[in-house]
Amino acid sequence: MRKVILLIWVIFVQFSVFAQKTNSKEENAVASQVEILRQAMIDADGAKLKALTSDKLNYVHSNGNFQNQTEFVDGIVSGKSDFVTIDFQNQTVTIQNDVAIVRHVLAAHTKDDGIDRDIKIGIMLVWQKQKNKWILIARQAYKLTT
Repeated sequence: MRKVILLIWVIFVQFSVFAQKTNSKEENAVASQVEILRQAMIDADGAKLKALTSDKLNYVHSNGNFQNQTEFVDGIVSGKSDFVTIDFQNQTVTIQNDVAIVRHVLAAHTKDDGIDRDIKIGIMLVWQKQKNKWILIARQAYKLTT
């Protein structure tokens, strides 16, 4: 009986370690996509922004303004939303099946419509794994309470 219990315990531990490694690998893949998105926003790289986002993107700003994929990409590429610097702080990645939720604080220096601003807002990104690639399907920004 002890051998059976020990065998079950060993199998459980091995499965748990495998699951953690797999989840960690996916978390790293999502974090990598988030970093590519951050740099593409600074570089105003329309091709990368489009490749990283769903054609059904729901992109919501902290003021409640909503953009689809085309409006989001065009806003960055045109310079209407001009990110000089972006820093993602306190980032977490949670994965459930083919969906990843990324939360962080966005601290940035912008030059929107030629006006210098420093912003600090909360962000929640929703990524979905499609054809073995993590794609941004939704973004919600919110004002921080502190």
